[in-house]
Amino acid sequence: METDKKFIRSFFIRTIFLLVVVITTVVIFDPFYQYHKPLPGLKAVLTDKEYQCIGTLRTFDYDALLVGSSVCENYNNHWFDEGFGCKTIKAIRSYGATADLCYLLDNAYENHDLEYVFYNIDPSSLSASTEPTYESTGCPMYLYDKNPLNDYPYLLNKDVLMEKLPYLLAYSFIRDYDEGNSYNWAQWKYFGQDLALGLYTRLPVVKNMQPETVNKKELSDNIALLTRQLEAHPETTFKFFFSPYSMLWWDNACRSGERDAVIYNEKQAVKTLLQYDNAEIYFYQDDREIITNLDNYMDIVHFSKDINYYIYDKLAKGEERLTMDNYEERLDGMRDLSQEIVEQIMPEYYDT
Repeated sequence: METDKKFIRSFFIRTIFLLVVVITTVVIFDPFYQYHKPLPGLKAVLTDKEYQCIGTLRTFDYDALLVGSSVCENYNNHWFDEGFGCKTIKAIRSYGATADLCYLLDNAYENHDLEYVFYNIDPSSLSASTEPTYESTGCPMYLYDKNPLNDYPYLLNKDVLMEKLPYLLAYSFIRDYDEGNSYNWAQWKYFGQDLALGLYTRLPVVKNMQPETVNKKELSDNIALLTRQLEAHPETTFKFFFSPYSMLWWDNACRSGERDAVIYNEKQAVKTLLQYDNAEIYFYQDDREIITNLDNYMDIVHFSKDINYYIYDKLAKGEERLTMDNYEERLDGMRDLSQEIVEQIMPEYYDT
């Protein structure tokens, strides 16, 4: 009996010791950056945005954010550092909904003063729900809620200990990892016309065009989320920009009857945002040479890193900026270009 008690006591002590060692190891190296920025000598290895983005916003040193959806993941942060004289990290959400991105901004502003916010506006974000989607889409909320008492799925996680930590160390010391390429997915990806066309499911029947105000309530609410950021942070220069989706995306917008609402939403957003002194807006959607060359794309939306650099370079030079005098003309021109795509360019690829 006494032997059994000693065994149980010894087992209990060893178990507690092992748990303490595991927890301490995770806290010290912290691959999700929940508790601190990278240790001296280690790189910020960022590949899992749902698990790492929220922590970096709270613990890293920076004064600029690159905010947007998956089309922003292939920018190199160092481009913006050099072009704008700042320290940039990414605030990325694949869906790019306004509410989700503003949630990330709110977390960043809690402990940081931002000089710049480079904010990609996706067309769909202007008509999306204004409720954040992190919990409803299964994100690890124990990393988002600032409650260390429920961090055990992170601290006592076999994958974190056996995969994430070795990965962090390997990319810090063995692999030539560029910290500016956080969340980058372009490596080993193929971009080309055949792939883009192969992934495009074209609607067989053209639907009636929806009223342009079909999303008026959602639009108003999403614009309010953006203007609230502008009003709350007048010290920050917000550089909003619209990225060049491929002509396949515009073909689908026309065939689904959504094109007029997209243009209307963008007009209303631009008109409102331009009223703020700390807002600048840049428009790259209508670059004919880019959007009609499907070799730039891997699907109807996602473009190659060369296009990311092209957009950055334009942004750094202040080119293609919208003003109260030109924004309607530019957006009407996008509508005309989309019609040309449907009527003249797409027949080269499809019979109808």
